[in-house]
Amino acid sequence: MLSFFRSVANSGVGKVIAAVFLIAILASFAMSDISNFGSGKLGFGLGLGSDTLASVGSAQVTNEDMDDAMQKRLQDVRQQNPQASYADIVGDIDPVLNQLIDQKALIAFTDKYGFSISKRLIDAEIAQIPGVRGLDGKPSIQGYSAFLSRNRLTDAQVRELIRAQLAATHLLAPLAAQPRVPVGVATQYAAMLLESRQGQAAVLPLTLFTAGLKPSDAQVQAFYTSNRNRYMVPEQRTLRFALITPDSVANVTASDQEIAAYYNANQATYGSRDTRTLSQVVVQDQKTAQAIADRARNGSTLAAAAAPAGSGAAVSSLPDQTKQAYASVAGDRVAVAAFSENAGAIIGPIESDFGWVVAKVDSVKAVAGKSLAQATPEISAKLTTEKRKAAMDDLYNKADSALSDGNSFTEVATKLKLSVTTTPLITADGTSRSVANFKLGPNLEPAVKAGFDLAPSDQPDIATLPNGGGYAMVAPAQVIPAAPAPLASIRDKVANDWVQTEALARARKAADTIAVKASAGISVADAVKQSGLNAPVQPLAARRIQVAQSQQPVPPAVRTLFVLAAGKSKAVADAQSRGYFVVKVDKIVPGNALAQPGLIGLMARELQQATQDDYAAGFLAAVEAHLKVRRNDNAIAAMKQRFATTGS
Repeated sequence: MLSFFRSVANSGVGKVIAAVFLIAILASFAMSDISNFGSGKLGFGLGLGSDTLASVGSAQVTNEDMDDAMQKRLQDVRQQNPQASYADIVGDIDPVLNQLIDQKALIAFTDKYGFSISKRLIDAEIAQIPGVRGLDGKPSIQGYSAFLSRNRLTDAQVRELIRAQLAATHLLAPLAAQPRVPVGVATQYAAMLLESRQGQAAVLPLTLFTAGLKPSDAQVQAFYTSNRNRYMVPEQRTLRFALITPDSVANVTASDQEIAAYYNANQATYGSRDTRTLSQVVVQDQKTAQAIADRARNGSTLAAAAAPAGSGAAVSSLPDQTKQAYASVAGDRVAVAAFSENAGAIIGPIESDFGWVVAKVDSVKAVAGKSLAQATPEISAKLTTEKRKAAMDDLYNKADSALSDGNSFTEVATKLKLSVTTTPLITADGTSRSVANFKLGPNLEPAVKAGFDLAPSDQPDIATLPNGGGYAMVAPAQVIPAAPAPLASIRDKVANDWVQTEALARARKAADTIAVKASAGISVADAVKQSGLNAPVQPLAARRIQVAQSQQPVPPAVRTLFVLAAGKSKAVADAQSRGYFVVKVDKIVPGNALAQPGLIGLMARELQQATQDDYAAGFLAAVEAHLKVRRNDNAIAAMKQRFATTGS
């Protein structure tokens, strides 16, 4: 709820401190090129190199750092929107850059003032990383190596990350610990939450301002030129695929001889056999086992025969056992004996790995086998699948070897007689802007990704297709870099955008005029009437706590209701650029926090957390001022432009 006060009051505390981020970096390994942490790279002369975005003491934030951080950010966004590109996350550039600078500043500060973090302390933190400890609970070299490989990190990089995390914990946590928030301050904030407001809002949709807006060719061209980034088309490529799939080896089948050989080698599966229901008792000495067997052979049930031996001679029943299954329970010697006797026979005692076994064949059930002819379809399908998999693997190995020897895509495909498919121009998601309804199957997604990862001059790559689908050798044929769509192909859209922009400007001007008049003392309805517009006016009423606790986006008009003084009016744009609102506050009813002491306590806790963040933010700001953080504005602008025009 406190964030609501900050946003609506424009308090200037817009920068959320990176303390939490710094403390969490060990878990995320996300934001920067950690190999440069505390590396002491120097700028050139008194200025910053063209690749350096900012310097913090002797440390630098480089384009490489931002590339890694933004790549991670794009991967996160693509979890929800697979078609997202860098152009969609340009708004994240400044926060990411600020976080990198905060990290570099903290490391540089500890370096400058000899803040020592021992190797033993770092080792202890490494031991806490998930997966590092083995089954015995002790740190495992194999587990740590697997962790490094999984996250593409070196031991030195992990140790630098832990050093940054520990520095943040020990420098920032004590600084921000348990700040005191007076009850009177919390009471005022709680009262604000209980405050209610009433007002009016005029709705000015764009449709009121589009009359007569018809752009000329020159206006469309000028608008297109000044808004080229709005019409960026991601990089497009024509990809060539040479597929190694089950269809490529369809002529590979199991021969009659192979089927017969497999049938004969697997008589346990296909031959006639019987299953047996058995009961058995296992004891630890031969004498006891022999006594049980003698009593059973003299007519006693196995359970009765085993009873004198006590609780250590429990009888177990094993229904419908095959010879192989029973051997896994009692051992081969016992199984051979049990399956060589008729129903009712007593077996043993026979020594096994578990003791002395006495068993009884309770019943025998014959199971008819399959003839070779009956088993042939099943065996043929199994062997054919295996042979085709082996044939595909063989083709893969031959293609991989030929590519390693320097052969081209065409040479390899021709030599191995692979069918070649060429796509139209497609984007990284496999769709085509030029061919309607074109869409590659999901099985080719790995091949498309591999094709877009290759540089035009790279050797072809071989991608593994999912679900045992085989392989695809892929190479880019034509590459069209990300660029604005040609004006001729999107003229109608550009013209509509021009109309919307002009209409928004007209709506803004009219809304500002109405707001000035409404603030001068007349009603919103009268101000609208004087403007000559036929715009509806609606009442507004809300409590601040409702807005603060809303789980849905709060409409701009309602949010504006809580930033104005009584009697004042303001124009505010619709969140989806559909027009403007003119909001006026008619009445403010103060809240009484004393009637809700629980809310005062809640606000005290939230203010305490916010104060902790502010203390940490203030400390980091002082550190950065002390270390003389310098920003390379030209390099930052170039970096932003690069991301804005990069398709993926």
